[in-house]
Amino acid sequence: MNKTLKIALLAIAYLAIFILGGTSGLIHPMCYAYVGALLPLLFALVYLPTTCTIQNFGAATVLNGFLLILLGAAGEADISLVVGLILLSAAAEIIRFFCGYSEIKGIRFSFIPFALSFFAYTAHWWTDTEGSLAAAVAEMPAGYDAMMKPVIDNTPALIAVIVLTIPVAIIGMRIAERLMKNQIEKLHR
Repeated sequence: MNKTLKIALLAIAYLAIFILGGTSGLIHPMCYAYVGALLPLLFALVYLPTTCTIQNFGAATVLNGFLLILLGAAGEADISLVVGLILLSAAAEIIRFFCGYSEIKGIRFSFIPFALSFFAYTAHWWTDTEGSLAAAVAEMPAGYDAMMKPVIDNTPALIAVIVLTIPVAIIGMRIAERLMKNQIEKLHR
């Protein structure tokens, strides 16, 4: 498969995972706020083949950049999303640079900040609480904003979920490695 087409398909799959995470809020606001801890199980299935295909700078940048462009065009990119995705992408790229672009160790370690990307999307609840509650009143069923408020106010739970994302990311990458052995054979070990 053509490299460009492969990367484009992986970026679309990444977007689909983000949309899945975003729509989880239809179940309950808690799902939207905390689903980011489970998404690395799916993100790893996109990140691993992307990094194996782009064995230099750019894997995290391409995926999160594609997301920023599309979410920006849809009017969904606020400042917390933009800053969050840029910082998380930069951290992933820096880690891969120092650990080696063609090394599985570089991919594993760089995936940890990348795995937190969905939290940049949900960060607006904490950086613009008033705006988020107002949007909930306008866009969601009656009473949704009242269900959101206790979730937003529970900062210890948010911190715990963000910390929990790290072991989930490690497990997600290990699962992806087992499922995609052909991909990692292209890497230097």
